Amino acid sequence: MTASLPATDAAGDREADFVAELAADVRQHLAQRPLKIPSRYLYDALGSSLFDAICELPWYRVTRAEMRLLVRFAPRIWAALSPLDRIIELGAGDGRKLAALLSGRPGGLAPQRVDLVDISATALESAACAARAVAGTRVVVHHATYESGLQAACGPTPRGRALVLFLGSNIGNFDRASADALLRNFARSLRPGDALLLGADLVKPERELLLAYDDPLGVTAAFNLNVLLRLNRELGADFDPAGFEHRAVWNDGKSRVEMHLVSRQAQKVRIPDAGVVLNLQAGETIWTESSYKYRSEEVRNLLERAGFATRGQWQDARAGFALTLCELRRGMTSE
Repeated sequence: MTASLPATDAAGDREADFVAELAADVRQHLAQRPLKIPSRYLYDALGSSLFDAICELPWYRVTRAEMRLLVRFAPRIWAALSPLDRIIELGAGDGRKLAALLSGRPGGLAPQRVDLVDISATALESAACAARAVAGTRVVVHHATYESGLQAACGPTPRGRALVLFLGSNIGNFDRASADALLRNFARSLRPGDALLLGADLVKPERELLLAYDDPLGVTAAFNLNVLLRLNRELGADFDPAGFEHRAVWNDGKSRVEMHLVSRQAQKVRIPDAGVVLNLQAGETIWTESSYKYRSEEVRNLLERAGFATRGQWQDARAGFALTLCELRRGMTSE
């Protein structure tokens, strides 16, 4: 006989595991040159709220473009997928995109289950509320990374056809090799005939890209600097956010926007719970995020390499954004 842990103990264990993972990641990435903090740690409760605000800015067009495409082409997406038993959204955000897709389904058709995956508990709560309001079906949340959340959502038991949503140009947070590996991992969790709907931001003029990642109101700067407050709170660090400034750079050779935190002066920063002491020089940077941009044919090629066959691609030319629907090819099997 085994005794189950009380819910509070289980939650405490998850929190301890997360802090240990954060400490290990910080220790590893701040030992590299250039210095780095993984971008997923930008999204604590405040970071998620700031990102939601970024999505409302006139210079950041990704969310509005994707919503327009989802609303316009939802009937085609549903027609291509019928019958559909399950929707799994990776990086659920505030749930508006899933709600838009569900609202466009024909004849009140609903999947039997909706699974939401996100590393932000705040985002999961918002997305779950939005999904329950329109889905008319069971909603399950997974506080997890993309891969582990997808594995948990798919599970080992037989199920019907699934659609995975990977929207918001989240694929842009991975370099080309990592994006290839990520999509192959997705394919291993899925079954032939399962579908993937991928949103990707496209290459556009440099001025437009930089305004989207360094807005005149300073919201993106606050989003970036907030990660320092998170390390102070969760790892006992002594970062002074006033000692850093936000910088966005377009790297044309790598087709990515980079976000950095730039040290305003020489300074020492201690992160005791990660066992790290940083001696920063004036002008030295900590790289916090890369956002890779694609051309439409690159998106199709990326999916094909992972074992998916493209079923449709729709673009918002004004904002430079593509929504691509694909299906795991027959003959591809999970490992």
